[in-house]
Amino acid sequence: MNKAITDGILFMPPAFANGLGMWSSGNGTHGSDTYEGAANAAIVPADPDFGGCLELQKTQSTQKLRHMGETPLLPGCYLQIRARVKAISGNLPSVRIAGWAGAGGGNHVNGVVEVGPTVTLARYGEVVEIAAIVGAGARSGVDMVWGSQAIYGHFGLDLTGPNGGVLRIDDIEISDVTNLFLRDMISRVDVRDFGAIGDGSTDNAAAFVAADDAAAGRRVFVPAGEYFLGDSVTMLSPVEFEGTVSMPVDKMLLLTKSFDLPNYIAAFGDEELAFRKAFQALLNNADHESLDMGGRKITVTGPIDMQAAVPNKASYATRRVIRNGQFTAVGSSAWNTDTVTSRATYDPNDARKLTGVTNIANVPVGALVVGNGVGREIYVQSKNVGAGEITLNAPLYDAAGTQIYTFHGFKYMLDFSGFSKLNQFSISDVELQCNNLCSGIKLAPAGLTFNLRDCFISRPMDRGLTSIGTGCQGMLIDRCQFLSSEEPMDVEDRKTIALNANANDVKLRNNRATKFKHFAMLAGANSMVIGNHFFQGDSVANGVRTAGLIIAGTYTGTTITGNYVDNCSIEWTNEQDRDPTFTNGFSFSAMSINDNIFLSSAVAPWFSFVVIKPYGPGHFLNGVTIGGNSFRSINGSIDRAERVDTSFADLNFSRIRDVTFAGNTYHGIAKRTASPLRLRHDQGTAAQTWVVDTAGELPFGGRARAVDGVVALGQIRNAQSAVKHAMPHARLEEGANKDQVILSWDEAMRGEVSLMVRVDI
Repeated sequence: MNKAITDGILFMPPAFANGLGMWSSGNGTHGSDTYEGAANAAIVPADPDFGGCLELQKTQSTQKLRHMGETPLLPGCYLQIRARVKAISGNLPSVRIAGWAGAGGGNHVNGVVEVGPTVTLARYGEVVEIAAIVGAGARSGVDMVWGSQAIYGHFGLDLTGPNGGVLRIDDIEISDVTNLFLRDMISRVDVRDFGAIGDGSTDNAAAFVAADDAAAGRRVFVPAGEYFLGDSVTMLSPVEFEGTVSMPVDKMLLLTKSFDLPNYIAAFGDEELAFRKAFQALLNNADHESLDMGGRKITVTGPIDMQAAVPNKASYATRRVIRNGQFTAVGSSAWNTDTVTSRATYDPNDARKLTGVTNIANVPVGALVVGNGVGREIYVQSKNVGAGEITLNAPLYDAAGTQIYTFHGFKYMLDFSGFSKLNQFSISDVELQCNNLCSGIKLAPAGLTFNLRDCFISRPMDRGLTSIGTGCQGMLIDRCQFLSSEEPMDVEDRKTIALNANANDVKLRNNRATKFKHFAMLAGANSMVIGNHFFQGDSVANGVRTAGLIIAGTYTGTTITGNYVDNCSIEWTNEQDRDPTFTNGFSFSAMSINDNIFLSSAVAPWFSFVVIKPYGPGHFLNGVTIGGNSFRSINGSIDRAERVDTSFADLNFSRIRDVTFAGNTYHGIAKRTASPLRLRHDQGTAAQTWVVDTAGELPFGGRARAVDGVVALGQIRNAQSAVKHAMPHARLEEGANKDQVILSWDEAMRGEVSLMVRVDI
């Protein structure tokens, strides 16, 4: 509201240069003396600070300067009078805005304040601005409250203090500042006008709904105070919060036209509570598919139980997104890991159950299970306290019988495990700053297509993202960064893992992970790992390295393509088989590792980039392609790029089928393994049997199980140097390691041949 604009009302007095006959040394009323021709007043046409201005010498105890014109005061209108002055010489006076309040018939309004704040000039030549606001209402910031009687005023200023000083005064300005005081006059509806009381206890739910109905799309204003809402409230109009609201946990505030986290923070005052209530609204039809955090940073003092924030939802299956913000953990005992020990029995015939669990009530759902014969990333998916049973996310490989187990209940910043099932949920452009106090995200025990994209999980205490069940089915992790809290530590001392998954169809694409114990453990089938960079080295000479990526399962159907595997390995295990001994099936099969960059630095020579670790005998490779990769070791060479970890068992090399290990490049690696392996054998002395040694260059130390072809390189001659055109036959799997081929001739021969040897058939 501005009357000068809307109604064309002139508030500004004329410039001094237009003549001093309109400026009074009295009250400004009709007949008052003016400064026209006064000895102590003169126009200065070109002051360096003001341009044209008035020079005035103080000769009276209160030297008045008033505009003779009547400046109108309209109901609900507030005016600001401003002047700039500077002392030139003589005594330094004090200056204040002043006026004369006029009522109808030229009468004076008595009993009102007619002066503004006094400013004492401190030095010569310093430009000082003085101002005061006049209006009818006693609002904060109004210096001269004149009530409803005053309809006009004569405005100017007063000089007080010692006489004799000379001042220069810039043209006086009067402007309409009503907007500062009547902010809710036109476009906002105040909830107080509908009975709301901000005392923290009165139930204002009905008042908020009534205000929203009356707003009809205009903004609803919640002034200072605490407004209790005893029931769920849906606001269909935009809402502006100056005060805050409080409500029971199970009641909802749906801000359909103001749905973002900054508005919920304004509404509830507390950031954590605001996020919980905003998430509650997101899952209860707030007319939005996503919660925009507005770039806000939320300080988190303890785990956020996402399901407890939405007590009316045990599961959820509609696409929802949390985006654009940051969570920061701060110190609190609420982050402390719950560690419980219990005696329990495991039967491989009921492979995902622990029975007879003592102390089961204290075992947290989602806890990491540690014990003899327990593989990595085994979690409590659920528990039945009455039956004393725990359901695990995966079988144990060698834990038959009864033993003591330890359960570690890590604390997660965002904990979805309270939902029985959560589908199509996404977190985008969000950073979780765990600050080595807590872990990042715990998924629901079941669900489809959880999506984490363009996010940072920084410095988790134990885990970045954990799946305790099948809530990772079809999970998408795209363009995220996992930043370890253990970067300064040596590899062997690290314990954190960026993420794990148990179910099928996981996609890890274009992520970056720094110096965890492991980047990812994938226990399901048909996953794609594409374009990631994960590195895990340290500065220890001949240092150990851990697996960056662990594939836990035999038939995997996994593609690993275009990654940068830096100072870590890809490990393929069957540690989650209830019976790790091969009895039937496809064994280690359907794996593709192609076009990756593998790099190591200053590692122990036995380190390898691709490691297969059978946890029981009888297993073999079946349908494996490893090609187009760049294997390089710097600051020390390694023996080979691939190997079998025989800590538990070796592979059955007599059963390997459909293995292609080709097109790779090697630098700083002793064995250049391949299958088909191209060899050249030069027999300088005539012999009927030629022993061709693969010299350990068949993949994984495998056997020479096939020869694709033998080609003579030059002439083949017998012992008498006669040229022969005979062909040898090949005998396979010769030698102590069964990695040699013997070429048998009809008679003793000498010469050179090229042959292709395969590790499979």
